[in-house]
Order: sequence, then structure tokens, then C-alpha cells
Amino acid sequence: MPEDPVLALIAHDGKKADLISFAHKHVDLLRRFRLVATGTTGQMLADELDLDVRRYHSGPLGGDVQIAARIVEGNVYAVVFFIDPLGKHPHEPDIQTLLRACNVHNVPIATNESTAKLLLQKTAVQDLLPPDE
Repeated sequence: MPEDPVLALIAHDGKKADLISFAHKHVDLLRRFRLVATGTTGQMLADELDLDVRRYHSGPLGGDVQIAARIVEGNVYAVVFFIDPLGKHPHEPDIQTLLRACNVHNVPIATNESTAKLLLQKTAVQDLLPPDE
């Protein structure tokens, strides 16, 4: 049986509550993915929703780059990255590396709730996932 696709979940501090709210609404679908996340976001998803999440470093400590490396290796199906466009991010070059990796390797990335909904509801995603048990 093929492995479940990998979905990366990331959120800036000002958008973590939005991502957790989004995850609550879609928890059953999220459980069908192998989830990876940056540090704090992954911990929140595990603690609040009991999701199995492989955690990388927090974004400012290199987590965005770690996930970008997985994208380059072809190991990530899609990324949900709730970006805070009004916040200051000292690790902006790392964020740009992640966005560039998605664009270069044709990996879908959703940067807000509207696009994340579309990403998860896409027919191709449903066909990719194993059937519900």
C-alpha cells in the first residue's frame, strides 16, 4: 500500500490560532496525511488535536529551510503556510527559500485559509488519499 502523502503545516505567530481553527474544521482529512510542521505549530497541532506530526525546528531556527529541503527532495505533496503579512519576520530569507522551493518544484502552497480549503478539497487530493476506513 502506498504511503500517505506528506502535508506541511506552518504558521507565523500571528496566524497560529487561525491555523489551529482551520485544523479543527478539517481534522478528519488531516489525519489521512503524514503531517510535518515547524516546531511550535507542530506542538500545538499535536497537543490540541492529537495529530501525529513530525516536528522540525521553529521557523526562525531553520524549520522553514528543513521543510524546503524535503520539498526539493520530492517528499512533500503540499504546504499550508498561514503567513502573517503584517508581521516582521527576521527569518524572511528562510521564508522566501520555502516559497521558492514550492514554486520551482511545483508544490502547491496555500498561504491563507481560503486557499488551504481549496487545496484540501481539490479532487486530486481526494484521489491521492487512501479510502476512509
